[in-house]
Amino acid sequence: MKPTLVIMLKEPRPGRVKTRLGRGIGMVGAAWWFRHQVSSLLRELADPHWQILLAVSPDVDGAKSRVWPAQFQRIQQGRGDLGDRMGRLFRGLPAGPVVIIGADIPNIKRSNIRAAFWVLGQHQAVIGPAPDGGYWLIGLKRVARPPATLFEGVRWSSEHALADTLKSLGTYSVAMIETKQDVDSVDDLRALRSNSMRDVPNSPC
Repeated sequence: MKPTLVIMLKEPRPGRVKTRLGRGIGMVGAAWWFRHQVSSLLRELADPHWQILLAVSPDVDGAKSRVWPAQFQRIQQGRGDLGDRMGRLFRGLPAGPVVIIGADIPNIKRSNIRAAFWVLGQHQAVIGPAPDGGYWLIGLKRVARPPATLFEGVRWSSEHALADTLKSLGTYSVAMIETKQDVDSVDDLRALRSNSMRDVPNSPC
């Protein structure tokens, strides 16, 4: 059975997605950015070595949305905080390695996902940290049921999210992969564009 990559995303409606970013560039602009970010992400990460599931929100609108490509199976995120929703995914999906990512992290490459699944061959969990103390990826090997304490007491959207998650994993062996930055604000978007410009080689004279 193929490993599973779950991408968590929201319906890209103005005022319902990337609202912090929207306060800086407008809600329509933020929704537009998210929609095109997700489209680019799906094109990049489609790979025959794993199956992709779209964990959508809101449940009903996301399930019937025409925005996302029909080739990807959709599942509903359901209620609760981020830990409740990811916990249900880890406990409810068919057996085998599962990696979960958010949809608002630019520059995720197939090689990053490949590395995460490879790490799960040697460890029980894998995390891709973020500079703000959170993380952009988490995966579990899932040879046994996840610990009952998984995501218990995690302070989401804070600098403690990664440390709290590690604590909730108990005795699990955890490996870290590459650090990546999500886009929550105008400053994040500016930093992303600045880094992209630095990566472009100088034109020959």
